[in-house]
Amino acid sequence: MKDPTRGGVATTLNEIINNTELGIELDELSIPVSSGVRGVCSMLGLDPLYLANEGKALVVVKNGYEQQALDILKEYEFGKESCIIGEITDEFQGKVVSKSKIGIHKIVDMLYQDQLPRIC
Repeated sequence: MKDPTRGGVATTLNEIINNTELGIELDELSIPVSSGVRGVCSMLGLDPLYLANEGKALVVVKNGYEQQALDILKEYEFGKESCIIGEITDEFQGKVVSKSKIGIHKIVDMLYQDQLPRIC
């Protein structure tokens, strides 16, 4: 379990697989981004995967237990919007990739500098 506050989802997932022979394949359509955030990101040229996500958590669960973990998380007020956004795989060793709605994969690198200045 990891908090995606610094560097957002993209950097946090890269940190999770750093120094492993594993990869992560994200399903772009499964990643919950509100229409307001999507609109602001589009207007400012930002990628929502790199925005700080205060109060969120990324949870890695053993294969075969994902639905059980999701059901448990959804029982709690702060877990009601939990969802599965991807899977760990050996296909993309050392990389996080995002699969688009048309099936194209793109590499999701770590954030090497802040997109926005921190205000807290």
